[in-house]
Amino acid sequence: MRTGRQVADVLAGQYVSVFKGRGIEFDEVRPYVPGDEVRTIDWKVTARLGTPYVKRFVEERQLTLMLMADISASQDFGSLTRSKREAAAELCALLAFSATFNNDKVGLTLFHGGIEQYIPARKGQKHALRVVREVLTHETRLDAVPAVPPRILRRRRWWTWPAWRGRARSRRQATNIGGAMEFLMSVSKRRAVCFVVSDFLDDGYLRAMKMANRKHDVIAVLLTDPRELALAPVGLVSVEDPETGQTTEIDTSSAAYRAAFDRAAADRVAELEYAFRSARIDFIHIDLSGSVVDPLARFFRMREKRRQR
Repeated sequence: MRTGRQVADVLAGQYVSVFKGRGIEFDEVRPYVPGDEVRTIDWKVTARLGTPYVKRFVEERQLTLMLMADISASQDFGSLTRSKREAAAELCALLAFSATFNNDKVGLTLFHGGIEQYIPARKGQKHALRVVREVLTHETRLDAVPAVPPRILRRRRWWTWPAWRGRARSRRQATNIGGAMEFLMSVSKRRAVCFVVSDFLDDGYLRAMKMANRKHDVIAVLLTDPRELALAPVGLVSVEDPETGQTTEIDTSSAAYRAAFDRAAADRVAELEYAFRSARIDFIHIDLSGSVVDPLARFFRMREKRRQR
């Protein structure tokens, strides 16, 4: 997993740090040159070879991965074998187990119109399994609960926050990505690699994502269903917005209407990608008709090539 930021944590991990210093991981021995610290001399190698050698160390830092998963009602849509929410769970599982394999920490934030649940970053396979389970099975609360001060919530290992900022919410409330990014900035003091997994059916969130990207390595992951990109000619259809409850009827037998819909859907994806690129935020588009792994693998190969330039 390649990050575009300095890895800044206090424990050792699998990633070489850009920080200078003596470090904590032994790398090799090399001949002594004037100016090297006497404390770094390897006396056993020096006695065996007859010339002074010093130990060389490299610094490592632990990478923190934060998964921001949208669980609004629109994520439950799926025209094939899985919904967008199930695809999000698959993606989060892939990233969480990759982080666990590299002894990194992984955390989770579930959001819709507000913050539904936050699990601080930790290490371990059991913790990764819990992250995946919460993405897949967590149900939003329909009742309003009084807001709890953050200073109290932070004493817990994790918390559900269904009344963020004191507002009552329902499952149908529109997505609030900007609020989720503000929450990330308030709870993540150290730099992290942040995957925002959503369909981005929201407005006014780009500024908050740009601000978060100044500190964290923010990556936008767009999930789309094939029926969101192209309509099938099945006649007159009644459709409902799962977040607002508004219904309308469309005539999918009209070739002109289908062509206009397809153009609007393609333009939306292109505009999202352009907006994120302009904001220096990496963008991944995952179509549910294909694999979740392939776009992610292409993204990290691209990031590796960009890093080597």
